[in-house]
Amino acid sequence: MGIIRTDRWLEEDFDNPLKICERLLPYYKGQTEREIYRELIHFGMYQPSRSSKNNQVKMLKQQSWDRIEKIFDQYKSRWNGPDIPIFLFPIVQTGGFFRREEKGKAGVSFPDKMFLFLSNFDNPKDVEALFVHEYHHVCRMRLLDKNIEEYTLLDSLIIEGLAEYTVLKKCGREYLAAWCSMYTVKELKKFWNIYLINQLTLKKKEKGHDELLYGGGKVPKLLGYAAGFYLIEQYYKKNPYSTKLSFTTPAENYLKDTELSI
Repeated sequence: MGIIRTDRWLEEDFDNPLKICERLLPYYKGQTEREIYRELIHFGMYQPSRSSKNNQVKMLKQQSWDRIEKIFDQYKSRWNGPDIPIFLFPIVQTGGFFRREEKGKAGVSFPDKMFLFLSNFDNPKDVEALFVHEYHHVCRMRLLDKNIEEYTLLDSLIIEGLAEYTVLKKCGREYLAAWCSMYTVKELKKFWNIYLINQLTLKKKEKGHDELLYGGGKVPKLLGYAAGFYLIEQYYKKNPYSTKLSFTTPAENYLKDTELSI
């Protein structure tokens, strides 16, 4: 399927995102357009404003839809990845816990679709890094074939860490998200033992999972993401890296060769 021409949807209904989300109904099961929009806002989708309109205009001028299509074709071929629909929209301009918020880019992935939220295409490598992270999610989720609500906290740490480690391998360290270096090793070890080590079997559908992954309350911001990346980086210091194997290797394997719990 590849890139869906949401640029045309935006031209017609930019000021009515619920109308846009009506067009997403065939890609969801049992959700209303309002529920879809609420979910996508959480991950970075625009709300009508002058700044988000400016982002839309810039994205059109920079041919963002065509350029995302080329990136998708490249990685789908390279990874033998699934042919999924990809939806591109402007990013919201207010604060939030978005993965690349400081670079004006965010995304969210599902086993059968992917959403990217941009402000511009000024740095193509930044956009590629976002794509690599999100498409790695899609590939791993598809091959693990496990209901997302049944993911444990460990599953979630590893899927985020693996996706960003793949950004490191494909795009370079300068394109890593800020949360990869948000905490020192000493801080991570401390937080691991306080917050995470006894909660690794907590399922996504259970209370506390998302707080430990994203941060919030007493939990440090994006702690699960930062810990996940550290686990993966430590693992691959002692083990050979293969992108294709990273789609299927069980999460428990990545707890080996880590010093976090010491």
